[in-house]
Amino acid sequence: MSDKILVLATRNRGKITELRGLLSGFDINIRGLDEFDPIPEVKEDGRTFEENAYKKAYFTANALGVPALADDSGLAVRALGGEPGVHSARYAGANASDEEKYNKLLKEMEGKTDRSAYFECAIVIALPAGSSMTFTGRCEGAITLEPMGNEGFGYDPIFLYPPLNLTFAQIPLEEKNRISHRGKAMAKLKEEFERVINWLELSH
Repeated sequence: MSDKILVLATRNRGKITELRGLLSGFDINIRGLDEFDPIPEVKEDGRTFEENAYKKAYFTANALGVPALADDSGLAVRALGGEPGVHSARYAGANASDEEKYNKLLKEMEGKTDRSAYFECAIVIALPAGSSMTFTGRCEGAITLEPMGNEGFGYDPIFLYPPLNLTFAQIPLEEKNRISHRGKAMAKLKEEFERVINWLELSH
């Protein structure tokens, strides 16, 4: 087991498994938040995905004394001025279901001719001292008139990916992970990870 630790600022087991798999060939020990004593929740009140990801990564790194990785992502609709954006998860209220979120968005889009939208993801690795590296990904698409497909989660049933003419909820997970905003950000992270490890070592 490597003595170089990178903690993922999440308790989401799916994300932890995904990151561990992605970075399995590298000399680094990936740990989840649940392997440490509890720390307070971070208030995600940034104006951008990058700000929120940095807040989570830096807060976690500073609290635990080891480098931390966090991500933030969401859907931006041009006809709605970029909404729901950083409020994607809470767009229809704190405890709203995925169906309630995308139905609210479809209602807001009634009568809109410009239905272009994009998913965006920011991944940030931060050190306890505050310095950081950021990796971003974006996937362009459009908002459908009605939900289609049963795969995925969140706004996937109403986000059309034009090259395949399918919604994210109609695309198999493996294919979606390759073309999605998070997939693109992850690919950049993996491509640069040797440099990331060198940066982590120099920053000790």
